[in-house]
Amino acid sequence: MTPEFPPPYVPLAELDRALSDTGFALLDSASVSRWLAATPAEWRDLQQAWDELPPDEYLKDGGRYRKRRHSCFVVDGERVDLVPHRAHWQPVEYNALHGGMQRWFQPMLPQTLALPLWQRLLVRLGEAASALRGTQPWYTEAHTFRIDTAGGIGRPTPEGAHRDGVDLVAVFLVARQGIKGGESRVFEAHGPRGQRFTLQEPWSLLLLDDQRVIHETTPIQPAVPDAYGWRDTLVVTCRAGGFPGDRTG
Repeated sequence: MTPEFPPPYVPLAELDRALSDTGFALLDSASVSRWLAATPAEWRDLQQAWDELPPDEYLKDGGRYRKRRHSCFVVDGERVDLVPHRAHWQPVEYNALHGGMQRWFQPMLPQTLALPLWQRLLVRLGEAASALRGTQPWYTEAHTFRIDTAGGIGRPTPEGAHRDGVDLVAVFLVARQGIKGGESRVFEAHGPRGQRFTLQEPWSLLLLDDQRVIHETTPIQPAVPDAYGWRDTLVVTCRAGGFPGDRTG
């Protein structure tokens, strides 16, 4: 049995320093709640977004294990603007499996985007990106994911270890149900060091400096053979200058 390594969480006060020093930082769920001033009721309201996710129709490995929605925003200080719905695009150099494709996922639901917690979450991530790169507008993409074990195995990162071609990547673990696996791995992009750990706490958070580290998550399997399980995550990316593929980017 593969051992699980606990996440090396940092105190909330050390978030910006840890991200700058090592290229990644981890917050436990209590710290995330303080950071976002989030109540348990607000978390429950936001979590409903994972109950209505359509299948990902673009998986090139032929899998049916991923459901998702995708929406884009410009975050400038306290202001959050939803932009017209657009395709998710990544260059092949960052995503060898799905790069170069215009992937038109269904957008996040209006009731999710209207939640005050959702607005605060995007503002705080913009602040973290500005602490890392300097104050500026952030071109932000949000993805609500469910990876399930209906086919026996689910792959959170079928493209393998990768960068996303942005400045900041935020991975919130939303829920784990009836699974094993799903280990997060973070490596220096240009060095030998790495960390491995398994996120277990709902609404714990991994922040990544995408220019300095690469990351992946190992496949999940049902904890009980032939049972159905899933892993829900929220992935938000912040990029300076424009969305990937924009002429201004």
